[in-house]
Amino acid sequence: MSPHRVLWILQWLLGLFYIAFGITHFMVPDGLPEQLSWMYDLTDTEHAVAGTAEILGGLGLILPALTRIRPGLTSLAAGGLMAVMVGAAVFHFGREEWVNIGVNAVLFVLLGYVAYGRWQLAPIGSDSEPVTNR
Repeated sequence: MSPHRVLWILQWLLGLFYIAFGITHFMVPDGLPEQLSWMYDLTDTEHAVAGTAEILGGLGLILPALTRIRPGLTSLAAGGLMAVMVGAAVFHFGREEWVNIGVNAVLFVLLGYVAYGRWQLAPIGSDSEPVTNR
């Protein structure tokens, strides 16, 4: 499978994940599974900041590439979400939530691949233009 196709799949999956998870920050439902119980301990401000960052980052993974309007923003959105994952890992480290840190690390790596991939490997437009070494 071509890097372009892999990147599109990752962009959509990660984008939808972050949009959905960001929305969850604004309407924290009762009865979340144990792995998400940390959400009950966040302040309203923390929920607003994290939720907004995740929704905007998720949209940034999909919309610039999809519309081909400023597609370079896709790499920046992935980088921004990588920063969010570092913050989340620090939060979970303080709570000794090792599984959540592992999830943050996996998401960090996937986002890193999207950031690098859309910046260097298969920039948007590369399906009709050859990729050149810069």
